[in-house]
Amino acid sequence: MAQDQQLPEQGRQDRTEACAGADLRAAPRYTLLIRTAKIIADGREFLCILRDASATGLKVRLFGALPHARTMAVEMGTGERYPVDLVWQADDHAGLRFHEEIHVEHLLDESRGTFPRRQVRLQLAVSGVLHAGGEAVPVVFRNLSQQGARVDCDKWLLMNELVRIETGVIPPIYAKVRWRSQPSYGLIFEQTFKLDELARISAPLQFAQALESHTLPAAGQAGGHPG
Repeated sequence: MAQDQQLPEQGRQDRTEACAGADLRAAPRYTLLIRTAKIIADGREFLCILRDASATGLKVRLFGALPHARTMAVEMGTGERYPVDLVWQADDHAGLRFHEEIHVEHLLDESRGTFPRRQVRLQLAVSGVLHAGGEAVPVVFRNLSQQGARVDCDKWLLMNELVRIETGVIPPIYAKVRWRSQPSYGLIFEQTFKLDELARISAPLQFAQALESHTLPAAGQAGGHPG
């Protein structure tokens, strides 16, 4: 006890972090070949692949560095969400610790959750232009997956109609209307994306979304205070 009290602050911190890492590794781990999920860090979403899991944490493969965030969670394709803390990050992998111990069987059960056996969808709100029937109209992406997207558009679209969407930040996307609940439409892409491709094209879309969210309030303030 006396020795612990005499440790400098940095020494106690290093020891605490080492113990946390040891606890994360000590729990029995399940090796996962490929299980897609997303990490939500302060509202921003990042694709990842679960490599192994235990009751206390996860090892994930990343497609880009995770930012420092106040809140972080892992969400499965089923919609099940687990709050986590980032323990370590190196190259394209990271270690995450659950806030509370979980049942790994529940994590791996794709029949559970709000959306059983569904592909991971990235939630975003990015504006673009939809081309269909000789018209060009505004459109807003609401979510994006490897096979399709949900968009909002005021134009009445036909089932199975081929459309082209341009955002200005990624190459044009060609898709067909799969379902409709005007003004929302479900689109299926003519060419599906691999997971790393989806991560690559979603990054500029998320950046564009961040720019829009910062630009719109600034524009509103400028309009309210004419020079």
